[in-house]
Amino acid sequence: MDFAQQLKSTVDIVAVIGERVPLKKRGTYSYVGLCPFHQEKSGSFNVHQEKQFYKCFGCGASGDVIKFVMEYENVTFVEAITSLSERFGIPMPKRGPSDDPDARLKAALLEMHEVAARHFQQNLESPAGADARGYLGRRGVTAALASEFRLGLSDRNGALARLLQKQGFPAPAMEVSSLVKKREDGTWYDSFRGRLMFPIANETGKVIGFGGRAMQEGDEPKYLNSAGTAIYHKSNVLYSVHRAREGARKNGRIVLVEGYMDVMGAYSAGVPEAVAPCGTALTAAQVRALRRMAPLAVVNFDPDTAGANATEKSIQLLLDEGFRVRIAALEGGLDPDEFVKANGADTYRDRLANAQPYFHWLAGRARQRFDVRSSEGKVQALEFLLPRVRQVADRVERAALANELASVLGVEQGLLLEQFRRAATGRGEERIQIPALEVPPAEKMLLELFLHSGEVREYVFPLLGNFPQLLESAGREIWEGLLGFPDAASFQWEELELKLSPESRTLMAAMAFADHLQSGQNMVEQAAACLTQLGVGNRKGRITEVKMRVREAEQRGAIMEALQIAEELHRLERES
Repeated sequence: MDFAQQLKSTVDIVAVIGERVPLKKRGTYSYVGLCPFHQEKSGSFNVHQEKQFYKCFGCGASGDVIKFVMEYENVTFVEAITSLSERFGIPMPKRGPSDDPDARLKAALLEMHEVAARHFQQNLESPAGADARGYLGRRGVTAALASEFRLGLSDRNGALARLLQKQGFPAPAMEVSSLVKKREDGTWYDSFRGRLMFPIANETGKVIGFGGRAMQEGDEPKYLNSAGTAIYHKSNVLYSVHRAREGARKNGRIVLVEGYMDVMGAYSAGVPEAVAPCGTALTAAQVRALRRMAPLAVVNFDPDTAGANATEKSIQLLLDEGFRVRIAALEGGLDPDEFVKANGADTYRDRLANAQPYFHWLAGRARQRFDVRSSEGKVQALEFLLPRVRQVADRVERAALANELASVLGVEQGLLLEQFRRAATGRGEERIQIPALEVPPAEKMLLELFLHSGEVREYVFPLLGNFPQLLESAGREIWEGLLGFPDAASFQWEELELKLSPESRTLMAAMAFADHLQSGQNMVEQAAACLTQLGVGNRKGRITEVKMRVREAEQRGAIMEALQIAEELHRLERES
């Protein structure tokens, strides 16, 4: 057994997926939840604990635990098995140097960023970090909080460049690391100098980049972020996303804030599910990553004009990915970090818990932007709000919104409801429609039994050749794939799935999730009954075929041939 197979046989796929996707138990071994790979409102994402695979009947996504990690975290096969082995404490076999130059580069970049993170932390804790520690103290950042977020300090003397050289990192990797730069004379200097450093990690907690805040007046820009590298794409990454996962799963929400200090302030207030974009506006890729964690997003951007504009833009991105959206507006013109320091953790958590639905916030925004006392202003306000109505699926909620907006805008509720109805027309969840394959009941039951029971496979496998009609049925791809294994013991679910079309994979997955089969029942006896029924059906088909051959021979005047075929017909009729 190779290491990947060992990993799949050891790791519980429900535990791995359940950390990322809320799952509900539906049967003895099956679990269901919202698919993390496409937008949906009703769960079509199924996970089978015994067979260790997942299948979405909405978008067709399927695979084992390794494929899930690869797709969910957008990592390579090697990175996925490394992550799983580390997570579950399963030692990986020693590997020689990789032949893949991309893999070698990524490994070197990850190692360099870890070296840099430790170096910056040591600087902050040293006498040279006294001013930076004083700044953090004034901002209410304790030593424990700074340690949790691995805050550091970059010095101005090029120490990191020398450290990376001393540790033997290759020059080509250093050049594309975004940590150091090369002068024309070939010497190196640090990209971050004299800055408070915020390590940025991926979803597994590995450092992949940095944000640096200037500590001296005149140093521009105020915030400097790592440039894009093979391991860091700022449009795909969110600050503190690895810390947010457990809190998001537990509390059923993600809290979106603007900056690194806001994330730390929220974390210190008991809100670990807070995340922030890394020096860029919120992107669709970031929202998709968050949607895998929780169904509710609470937007808590800064209360200034830029923050309000960012909030408005984020609402549509979040709605497009199926989030329920609420807006936490903090009074006093304070950002989240300042609000926590001024009002306390309990008050901040209360504001998040009582955040208003996004539509109410947008209605307030419309009142600010348009003169709703005038007819023209009312029309403008409606044109501003109606596109968002497409995202409101519930009729009761639409009626409540119509009542509220009718009061705000001074128009008839019935008129608004009609406008809402038209705006909502055509709304619907997009799903990939996979044609259903119709399989006769006896064959369907036999397949279900075959997939569920090793004993059934041992019994049925040697007999499959006696039922050629299986290779002409709707399930023929599955049967052909099964016959491709030398014996029942060599059957592998993953290998079979690779041989199938999307339609056949969907059919096989549906059978695997059949909950009417109980392990206490005698499945071999049931399989024998299915084979008997298939044999009867096969003989009836043969009798019909032989009768046609008799008639054809008679019509041609081949009497002797007709008599010989008739003997075969009598034999078949006696057996049936």
